[in-house]
Parts: sequence; C-alpha cells; structure tokens
Amino acid sequence: MKALSAAERRRRRSLYVMATLALLSMILFGLLQKSGQVVTYGFVLDKEWVLIQQWVIGSRTASLLFSVIALLASALAFVQFRAGKTIRTASAIGSAGILMSFLSWAAAGKFIPLTGLLQGALLLSVPLIFGSMAGVLSERSGVVNIAIEGQLLAGAFVSGVVASLTHSTFMGLVVAPFAGCLISTMLAVFAINFGIDQIILGFVLNVLVYGITDFLYKKLLIPYQNTWNSGPTLSTIKIPVLWKIPIVGPILFDQSIIVYLMYGVIFLISFSLFKTKWGLRTRAVGEHPTAADSVGIKVNRLRFMNVMIAGMVAGLGGAYFTVGGVGSFNKEMTAGKGFIALAALIFGRWTPWGAVSAALLFGFADNLQSVLGIIGTPIPSEFMLMVPYLVTVIAVTGFVGRVRAPAADGTPYRRGESH
Repeated sequence: MKALSAAERRRRRSLYVMATLALLSMILFGLLQKSGQVVTYGFVLDKEWVLIQQWVIGSRTASLLFSVIALLASALAFVQFRAGKTIRTASAIGSAGILMSFLSWAAAGKFIPLTGLLQGALLLSVPLIFGSMAGVLSERSGVVNIAIEGQLLAGAFVSGVVASLTHSTFMGLVVAPFAGCLISTMLAVFAINFGIDQIILGFVLNVLVYGITDFLYKKLLIPYQNTWNSGPTLSTIKIPVLWKIPIVGPILFDQSIIVYLMYGVIFLISFSLFKTKWGLRTRAVGEHPTAADSVGIKVNRLRFMNVMIAGMVAGLGGAYFTVGGVGSFNKEMTAGKGFIALAALIFGRWTPWGAVSAALLFGFADNLQSVLGIIGTPIPSEFMLMVPYLVTVIAVTGFVGRVRAPAADGTPYRRGESH
C-alpha cells in the first residue's frame, strides 16, 4: 500500500472527524431528541421571486435528515480521497449538513429566517474579508501585517468623522482607504526600511491607533457629537433583476455600495495575484526574495507598495463600521475584527478565496449566535458568542492542520545577506 504524505494524512483525519461529528449529530440532535415540535425555515425577505415561502418540518426529522446527508457526504468524500480526487465539495456539504442538523435541534418550535441569517452573515463578514484581503496582499509580499486591526479602526474613525462633517457617505468612503494607508505606511517604513520586528511593530501600531482614536473620541466626538459624530449611512442598492433571484438575490444583490466594492476587491486580488506579472513578482518576493532580486525585481520597493495597498483595502473595510453601519464612531468599535481577519488569512492558507471562505464562516457563526439569542434556544447565547473566537484560536494554533506561510514572510530583505 502506498504510504500517505503528511498532507494526505491530515485530509484523512479531517474525514474521520467529519464522519464522527455527523454520527454524533444524528444521535444527539436526532435520535435522542424527544421534542415533537416543528422548525420553520423562512426563505423570503422582500419582494423577490418566490421559489419557496417557508419550509415547515419536524425538528427531529430535520436533524436526522441533515445528519444522514452529512454521513453520505462523508462517505463520498472518503471515496474521492481514495481515488485521489478533491474532497472540497463533499466536505462542504457534510459540514453544512452537520450545521443544519444542529440548527434544526436548537430552533425546535421556532422560526428561522434562513435567507436573513445568510444575509446577516455576509454583512458581518465584510470587515473580515477586507481585513483578510489586506493580509493576503502584505503577507504574500513577505511582510507580516498584525496591524490590520489598527488599519480597520483608523478607516472607521476617519470615514465617520469626514462623513459627519461633509454629510456625505461618498466622502467618508473616499478618505477611509487613505487612513488605513497611513497606518500601513508606518508599518512599511519601520518593517522594511529599518527591519523592526514585524509582529511587535504591528501590535504597537494597533495600540497607537487605539490610543489616538480613544483620545479624540473623548475630547472631540463626544462633546461635539452633532457636528463630528453623526454621519449618514449608506443605503442599499438593488441590482436590477438579480436582486429578485430567490434566496441568492437578497443575499448578494440587495446590498450597499461597500459590499459591491468588496466583491470587486476579492476578484481583483484573486485574479491579479495568480494571473498577472505583478502577482508573480509579489509571490516571488514573498517566497524567494534573493532569487527575485537576481532577476531585477526591486524587492523592497514592491513590498512597500503592496503594504500600502493593503492598508487602503483594510481602511475601506473600516468604513463599513461607520458609514456602512451605524454612522457614528464608537470607542474601539472594531472589537478585534482585525485579529479575526488575520486568523481567516491563516485559516485560508494565505489564499484569497480561502481567506474569504474562512471570513464567511466566522461571520456566519457571529450572526448565528445573535439569531439564536433572539429567538431563544437551549444553547446560551454567550456560548455561541465565543464561537468565532474559538475558531480563531483553533486556526492560529494550527489545530486545523499544519499551515505554511510564505517562506520569507516576516523576514526583512537586505541585498547581499543570506535569506
């Protein structure tokens, strides 16, 4: 029998874990459930075309059904693994089945607006996606970006203040990237030009932004709130025809402009990183800067530029908290989202779509705890609130499998030195 590689052994273990969880969900949420109540899933939010209005099913029946789907998906994934094929689709179906089994149990006798749940998950993922895209840009270039939190907070503060002063959400969106760029420029100067430890530097920059925004919030935004901290918010824009598509339409195409900008950022970074000369050079300076330098690539100049662009992306994500959300700035309102975005980057193995998938997972967990807390469930909402942070810890500590950062990530480059 052919010996399995380390990566193959990790995939096999993940299949065993998924199959075990599917079996446990069948037992705990299905077979042992004594409730004769039904769970109702709603699929219509507005005036979109109706494919199905709602689905009413027994809670126990639904849990058993989704558990069986998860078990079948686990079996399919194992067959595909043995055949040397990708297991991503089967694994995604299995994971969704386990989640739906749990949800059918937790929401017994309740109404779950499923489309609304997914729409809310996307909204909560917006700053995480912007932050993780900023991480992809900088870390694929070889610069560790712990300062994503500070870049998000700076973008939120400046966009909120400018939108309040000008009464224009457009101006708030325009200035937010420059606020994030300012923080990332400081990161680039000290990390690239002076070779300061990038992890320590990132934390210092976060503390600096926390301190400055807290000071200005107390001295300026609170006393003069009507002038400095009462900005307008973005309204939603329905994309003609597309927003009426059942389920998918309200989730993807009935959003504010910042969400549509996020779509563009994702596709632009994903395409550019792997399909353009710039992307090839970026990956080269992040993996083998000496080799890149030997063929004429200006390593530090490219790193500097990419870190600045990363700050602009994160700053735009910060605008979501103010002009994209409540309008006004609140103290430390990013609440650690930059660190969760960093975890999404690691969880997604430093790839754009992997980071997006992880961010959506964290956003869904965040919104799920809110929905379950509102409708009332057997699970304390405080426990559900911990889920995004628990997943963050799991991702950072590597329990999801060994992950490898770009080889030169965090290593300053000096021509003539060995790397």
